[in-house]
Formats: sequence, structure tokens, C-alpha cells
Amino acid sequence: MRPKREVVTRNGQTYFVTSNTAQRKAFFRHERWAELFIATLVGYRPDRFSLHEFVVMPDHFHVLITPRDRLELAVQCIKGGFSFRARKELGWSGEIWVAGFSDHRIRDDEDFAKHQRYIAKNPVEAGLVEAERDYPYSSANGLWELDAIPRG
Repeated sequence: MRPKREVVTRNGQTYFVTSNTAQRKAFFRHERWAELFIATLVGYRPDRFSLHEFVVMPDHFHVLITPRDRLELAVQCIKGGFSFRARKELGWSGEIWVAGFSDHRIRDDEDFAKHQRYIAKNPVEAGLVEAERDYPYSSANGLWELDAIPRG
């Protein structure tokens, strides 16, 4: 039996969030898809969440975010907002995401750093690039404006 998700409302907590594409389809190996996802993601900051790190892999994403309201609402904006834009801008009519998402509440600076490293190394360990800075769909390349690491 799966434990019930805690209700998270404006608690200032930071979360590592992951979600996969439907049937693990590699939608984001296509530049247009990956760039649209990133545009959607950064478009919700700072109104819906603070964005600390991210990576868009071919069939999933990882983010470190601090929601402004409920975590579920922040993820709904990311996934639902992207799905809406994919239908409108890419002409996609099929399923994009699996239902739900995985999350981990960040406990302290060490935990944050561990997940930050995981995000940065994900494309290297998947064999997509040799160096973290070479992956175009990750905050590890230094091209994206991110929010400060939360304290406390």
C-alpha cells in the first residue's frame, strides 16, 4: 500500500521532482520539444516556484524547485503547461506524461548538493555528452537564470 502524499502548502521547502514521459518515449531528444519544455519551465518562475536546477533527459526530467504554493500545483503547471503548449505549438495530440510524479523533500545543504550533482551528471552518465556543461538542456551548462539556493 502506497503512503498518502503529504499536503504541502507554502512551507518554503525545496523538492527534487522527477517525472517520466508516457511509455518512456524519447520526446525530448528532439530540440523543439526540449526547448519548449525549458521555456515552459522557466516561464512559471517566480510566480509558481523558484527554480534551482533542472535537466531534461530524452524521456524524463528532474528539477529542484521551491513551490510558492502546493507542490502538486507547481508540477501540474510544469507538466500540464507543457502538454498544452505541445498540443498548440507542436501539433501533438497524444499522451505525453505518465500520471503523477516522484518527489523528495530536500533536508539540508548536503542533501541539496547531492541532488544538484545528480542532475548535473545525469546526461553524462546516460552517455549523451562527455561533460556536464556540454548538455544543452540542463542548468549545469550555465546558460539559464536560476533562483538562489534556499537557506534554512
